[in-house]
Amino acid sequence: MKRLVDRLAAERALPRQDMLALLSCGDAETLEHLFARARQAREAVYGRDVYIRGLIEFTNFCKNDCLYCGIRRSNARARRYRLSQEEILSCAEAGYQLGFRTVVLQGGEDPYFTDERLCRIVRALKAARPDRAVTLSVGERSRESYRALFEAGADRYLLRHETATKAHYENLHPGDMSFDRRMACLASLKSIGFQTGCGFMVGSPGQTAEDLLNDLEFIARFQPEMVGIGPFIPHRDTPLGMHPAGTVGMTLKLLAIIRLLVPDVLLPATTALATLDAHGCEKGMLAGANVVMPNLSPPAAREKYALYEGKATAAGETADALSDLRRRMENIGCRVVVARGDHMGKPRK
Repeated sequence: MKRLVDRLAAERALPRQDMLALLSCGDAETLEHLFARARQAREAVYGRDVYIRGLIEFTNFCKNDCLYCGIRRSNARARRYRLSQEEILSCAEAGYQLGFRTVVLQGGEDPYFTDERLCRIVRALKAARPDRAVTLSVGERSRESYRALFEAGADRYLLRHETATKAHYENLHPGDMSFDRRMACLASLKSIGFQTGCGFMVGSPGQTAEDLLNDLEFIARFQPEMVGIGPFIPHRDTPLGMHPAGTVGMTLKLLAIIRLLVPDVLLPATTALATLDAHGCEKGMLAGANVVMPNLSPPAAREKYALYEGKATAAGETADALSDLRRRMENIGCRVVVARGDHMGKPRK
């Protein structure tokens, strides 16, 4: 099995049957070898630097009704909110003072945030701190909208594909959402020039090993600048709320495989991973990740932005919290840096 890992590291690909064998492998020695090769691949590109992104969850209104998501439009128990432009800028400035040089605006697909409003916010963030990178994670929009946001100064865009298997996508989403449209949006983002991120849930209801292989093949083909994966965690106020969560072990294995498939990818240890395991951030870094996204949102907003239950806050709004993160990363041989943390293959705007 170790030879399969070495072959993946050397060739950045494996036949499906070999990849399937690696996905099903539970041998501790082989897995540690996989994680070690993933760390080597990361360090060859990024060293031991850990990039921090300041996450601002600015709206939990959403027009979509995804079957797994706690802020789906049909969830009458969700306590809705929107942050004003002034609140967003205040959160971003507090983060900047702590050392965050990237801000991530994440929200539901909220029609209130038109191109005009969102572009105004992006321009204000860039004007306030020209050396700040702005990442958006606001779902599916038109190509014209993406172009406007890019021209306003947004640097990166995260849009999880959720699954690269069309039938599985349709099992997780209502009929008014389209797998083909999601993939077309990702293609548009990349062609416009965004540092583009995709990603998927690990252990989502009905997911098979073949589905995971499809995800890995899509990532290898698409060559995103970022990939965000995390374990599926159910929310009781959704149709899929009774399904079991995904596992930390499979998530770590997939992080390492993705690092070997795309060595220069920006790869977060996600909040969902930290929710299931108090040491999820450290374990993610030891499996090849190099990004963490502490939460800069106001505490009241954090409580309401409940995509799933039991979400770890990953707070980063205080010097003490960031100092603790630095210490934890140093304990595993990594270092948190003050930097935009751009993808190595993409020039800075």
